[in-house]
Amino acid sequence: MSKGLGTTVGRSSRRRILRLAGGGITMAALGAGLTGCEDELATGGEGSTPPPRSASPEDGKAPDDGKAPEPLWTKSTSAQTYGDNDELVAVDGVVIASGDPLAAFDGATGEERWSLPDGAVPGAPLLLGDGTLYLESGKYDGSVAGYVPGSGKEAWRSRLGKEYRQPRPVAVDAEQVYVIAEILEADGSSHTNVIAALNSGTGKVAWKEQRDLGTQQNGIHAAVQGRYLVYTDFKNNLTVRDTATGKQVWTQKTTKTSYGPFVVHQDLVIVPQGQRLQAFALSDGSEKWSVRTEEFTGFREPSLLEDVLYIADSARTLWAVEPGTGKKIWQSTALKDASAQVPRQFVKVGGTLYGATDLDKQGGIHAFDAKTGGLRWTFNDKSGDYHSWLVATDGKRVYALHGKKLHALPA
Repeated sequence: MSKGLGTTVGRSSRRRILRLAGGGITMAALGAGLTGCEDELATGGEGSTPPPRSASPEDGKAPDDGKAPEPLWTKSTSAQTYGDNDELVAVDGVVIASGDPLAAFDGATGEERWSLPDGAVPGAPLLLGDGTLYLESGKYDGSVAGYVPGSGKEAWRSRLGKEYRQPRPVAVDAEQVYVIAEILEADGSSHTNVIAALNSGTGKVAWKEQRDLGTQQNGIHAAVQGRYLVYTDFKNNLTVRDTATGKQVWTQKTTKTSYGPFVVHQDLVIVPQGQRLQAFALSDGSEKWSVRTEEFTGFREPSLLEDVLYIADSARTLWAVEPGTGKKIWQSTALKDASAQVPRQFVKVGGTLYGATDLDKQGGIHAFDAKTGGLRWTFNDKSGDYHSWLVATDGKRVYALHGKKLHALPA
């Protein structure tokens, strides 16, 4: 499980503005550079709907004319999302989208299985670890809670302490839940924050470390790999800590601020930074490989699926890369050829790669041939909703969330 950062050239998309606003960061603090929408190069511009794709080779996946399959079911939800990948999860036969109340729908039928008022803060990550769904409490009472995904029953709850405000889980492994929280001053203000580990069995604090002055509790994206906790932030920091002690192993500045996922693979952390995709050793931060895209082009957010790294760039080229070496497996210009929008989140089922795009125009859920990057079809609900698309899968179905509409597609 990873949650991290990615970059794009040009101005930030509406999805990112919504997510930053949801995290409590004012637009004035971020500056004028975040006020625009995605540039035309990254989104595919204002052209007409892409032409029909070639048919999917799997039986039953799409009609012969290459158009997207009809949804198995569609439900209205209470979803309140800001475009992060872990705001939609599919696990234990249910699909859950961040919102209030937090609701779980049966993956096969779309019927509501359970609902939890004040269960989670909208936009906060839905973190899964060792069969438990970990949430920042929607009651804003300083607690972190764990629930059984299939039933919604509370299984665990912990508090960091009264001197900290609203701990937010950022990563989880089999033993610990990692949180970021504000450190409260006597007057109720906060100028610093802490990163801490909570034991996922007892709820006790395993360790806590104050972060540097000037760092923020918002905008953290994190992942755990063995003994390393890796995270990035809005201050262009890439940091690795020891999961047993919390001590910082190393930190370094990235060349670009990231706004989406990074990935970890074995002993590497792989971060998109504008025109470059870089891999660093988890042990010491040394660069192990680097891939460069075209000039004036930026990499989007990566996904690591079945030991292949998939990533698109703003020139609408889709890449498949060996994560251990950076060696290109294939490149596809199918998105550019179809004037289709660039995906920034991927899931894979069998031989099909599914990608979710940002804004709605010429986007939605793309289905690609995972071996070549060929574009098979694009599903769009035609609602025109301004929210980003999110995608998740349970291996049987693909779930597409767009605003408050949740669709189940055949996988």
